[in-house]
Parts: sequence; structure tokens; C-alpha cells
Amino acid sequence: MDKLLISVRMLLLLPLIATSQVVIEEAFPNLYFTQPVDLQYAPDGSDRLFVVEQRGTIYVFENNSSVTEKIMFLDIRDKVVYEGERGLLGLAFHPDYENNRYFFVNYTAPNPLRTVVSRFQVTADDPDVGDELSEHIIIQIDQPFSNHNGGQIVFGPDSYLYIGMGDGGWFGDPYNNGQDLTTLLGAILRIDVDTVSATLNYGIPVDNPFAADTLESRDEIYAYGLRNPWRFSFDPYTNFCWVADVGQDLYEEIDILVYGGNYGWNIMEGSHCYNPATGCDTTGLILPIYTYDHSIGESITGGFVYRGTLVPDIYGKYIFADFEYGDVWSLEYDGENPPELSTLGDIGPYSVTSFGIDQHDELYICSFDGMIYKFVQTLSTVDHGDRIPNGFSLYQNYPNPFNPITTINYDLPENKHVKITIYNLLGKQIKILVNKYKPPGRYEAKWAGTDRFGKQVANGVYLVIMQTRNFSQARKIVYIK
Repeated sequence: MDKLLISVRMLLLLPLIATSQVVIEEAFPNLYFTQPVDLQYAPDGSDRLFVVEQRGTIYVFENNSSVTEKIMFLDIRDKVVYEGERGLLGLAFHPDYENNRYFFVNYTAPNPLRTVVSRFQVTADDPDVGDELSEHIIIQIDQPFSNHNGGQIVFGPDSYLYIGMGDGGWFGDPYNNGQDLTTLLGAILRIDVDTVSATLNYGIPVDNPFAADTLESRDEIYAYGLRNPWRFSFDPYTNFCWVADVGQDLYEEIDILVYGGNYGWNIMEGSHCYNPATGCDTTGLILPIYTYDHSIGESITGGFVYRGTLVPDIYGKYIFADFEYGDVWSLEYDGENPPELSTLGDIGPYSVTSFGIDQHDELYICSFDGMIYKFVQTLSTVDHGDRIPNGFSLYQNYPNPFNPITTINYDLPENKHVKITIYNLLGKQIKILVNKYKPPGRYEAKWAGTDRFGKQVANGVYLVIMQTRNFSQARKIVYIK
């Protein structure tokens, strides 16, 4: 019966979502999910996908359009409050998952109502099953109301865990949490899950913006003044972190995350005054790069900058949607010029809850109709031939010597699993920059002079080595402090 209903819905839906160059279609038509809210892949080269259901379950399956089977990866329904905006809301795999098998979840728990971020581990004998008894709670944050729980957890390029926290809910931020640095609500948090302190199950990165001050501000805060940053993501090419902050009555907004930034809520909603309604003091506040009003949509769902190869017309553009209306857009932004918006399609009347990428950087959409969607390129008028190189190559990094960050370009002429690793001159592995299957293309990796734990390395000469099954090349890199 479910499949019949899905088929009928798709017959009604298809004419609505087509555009002249890019269409949206079912990615895995034989699979159905109950209120999917997140999609992730494991960084182990297995090309598996994991879909999070809000009720408290995670399923794993093969990344193949004809797949017919999904496997229960984790079931924590007995721990989760599942209602409204509450539930199992986020999943992140440890950067060293291939070795430690750690994954992290964000869920809402009862008595007292709170956000929980926990670490689990995969069972020893089956990589498709998470060990429900392995839970290790990292952080718990009390929630005063049932909405605005945030939900996103992401490991950044620095290997620290970023956590999106809403303002605590209700209406208009009654406790002024967005502007209160003594609470963890209304903020993006940044913590080190690989260390612990005397009183915490995690460490505070020493360079967090408020870690060194003598005020009562919480050291975990990386940025604040946010209402409900439901979804955010890092673009690996620019290291921009794109944050979609859900608005109140009138405006939805997109922000670029800035170290220690104050994004204005509840002084401002979007780029407009909220409290007070006029004449608000915007000194020191960071305005969004893009807003839209509630005549267009009423609840933004953040996505990703597309870095795949199958849909070249949206390459380098930020893809996002509206939860209430089902519209999907692309936003082109170079950090300097005004952003340019394009419509990609509409999967309404079904709610777009989240986006996710696979190990090939291809993009997917989660929808409350129970389906996962993908983008497909039709006829393109854009010449993308220069993105396919003729041979394997690892280029010299630039700048070199470098501090604080350097860029390493490399070419893949065919589908390959590629590994790019930093070693010291004694042959000790320092950090894996890339370890994934990729389609043909020209790519770049970045290194900020840190080891696998995010700690700065010593001055000196290092080797960057690119390896595929039938190719290997090394370059020398010089890091200076």
C-alpha cells in the first residue's frame, strides 16, 4: 500500500519539479523512510549511506539506485522524545571512523527535556550495526521549551565537533538566549571530542573565541545570536561554513559562520529589526548574506555547496530549500559580490527536512513523504570539459612555505579511490586529508598544519603523498609558525 501511494504521489509530482537543465527525482525508489531528517555517509570508503529517522532510528544501505534493502543501524527510540521538532535530529561520523568506528548523534531526551549529544561505536563483528550499549554521553543541554532544538552536528575541517543549538524555543526568544553568552542556547558550539577535562566529557579548543576571556561566557561557543540553526555545512573547497537560520514571523536567512560572530537574534530577524521593531542597534552584528520573506517560504532548510560531478550546472552553488513550501533553490556566492538565486524545483506539498552528500560529493534531499531525492543533469549549455584531466597528478602546494593554511591540487582522470596523506620526514603519518572514492575531476585539499587530533605540528618539512591503486606521487611541504 505504501509503494502504491508513493507511486501515485510521484505521478502528481513529476510535472512540478522539472527545470530546463536540472531535474529532481527519486534516488532510491525501492526504499521508504519514516520522517527522514538527515543523510550521511561513513568516511571509510564503503560507499554506504545512512538515513536518520526522527523517531529514533538510523538505517544503512548500499548507495545504488536499485537497492531494495535497508538495515537497521541504530535504534534508540527508548531514549528519544519524538514529537514536533523533537527527536533524533543529527548524525556525524568521526574523522577517523575507519579506525575507531565512532559515530555521534544528537537527540532530544525527556525528564528533564534536554538535548543530548552522544558517542556510539559500531559492533565488532558487523559494520552495519551500531552498538546501542556503547553510548557515551558527550554533552547534555537543558531545553526550556519543546521547539528550536537545533539538531545539526558536523566535524569541521579542524576535526572539532560543531553543534547547532536553537534559542530554547517558544516565541521571540523570551529568555534572550540568543544574546546571552552564559548559555549554550542560540549558538554554534565547537568542542574537542578526543579529549576530556576534569569536569567535562570533552575538551575546549584553546582557540575558541571566548575560551581565554575572564567573563562568565561559555567557552564552548563559537558564534551566537542564532534563532534555530537547524542545518549547516562546510564547503571543503573554501572552508566557508554555511548556516541556514530559521526565522520568526517574517524572514529566513543564510549566514556564513564567522569566528566569535554575533548574528543578531533576537535584536534582528534576518536583516531587519525585531526587538525593537524599528531603530535597533546593529553595532557589531553580522548580517546574513541572503534572506527571503514569508511570501516565498516559512522555514529554511540548509544544504550544501555542490561539489559533485554529475550535475555540472549547479557546481559551486549553495543548494537549500524551504521546509513548509518544498521549494529548492541554488545560491551562487563568491564572498564578495551579491548572491544570485536560481530555482531548481519544487517537491511540495512534501516537506524538505535535510540534505546530505555521499562519498562522491553527490547531493541528496530528505523529505517527509518518506523518499530520498537526487539531482539529475539534463541538457547543459555550460562547457564543463576543462574539469576532466588527462592524467593523474599531484601539484605542488601553494603557498609554500605556508602558515596558516595551504592548498594542494590534484587530478583524477578516472573513477578511483584516492588517499592523500601528510607524513613527517621520519615516515610517521601525521594526517589523512583525503580518503574516498571520487569520479574524474580536478580537486583540491587543504592543510592547516594540524595533526589528526587538530593539534599544530612543529616547524619543518613534511611530505604529502597521493596514492591510488596504480599511482603514487609525493611533494615536499614546508610549514612555518
